[in-house]
Amino acid sequence: QVQLVESGGGLVQPGGSLRLSCAASRRTFSIYAMGWFRQAPGKEREFVAATIWSGGRTMYTDSVKGRFTISSDSAKNTVYLQMNSLKPEDTAVYYCAAGRGGWSQAASSYDYWGQGTQVTVSS
Repeated sequence: QVQLVESGGGLVQPGGSLRLSCAASRRTFSIYAMGWFRQAPGKEREFVAATIWSGGRTMYTDSVKGRFTISSDSAKNTVYLQMNSLKPEDTAVYYCAAGRGGWSQAASSYDYWGQGTQVTVSS
């Protein structure tokens, strides 16, 4: 079992930045991909970004390309999501996820989930 704990959410003005962190309780070789998802009120959970522990491979949903950056620090068992140029439509609960099944944007491919952290972009 792997526990994931997110932090770094909060209230930020449009155009501002936040960095989310996701700390894993332990590193297992069964975990291949680490992802970030988000869910806004009244909407389904959607994929945001993913990476692999060793780095060098990332993918993003189109709406965040050029603004968000996902990275990993395997020594700290931590994955980050740097969010720049934030927009009101980025407001959501952001979830960290860990997957054993491979490289995918589908939530069903991820096996472990954090509790979520709220990001609110508003003036």
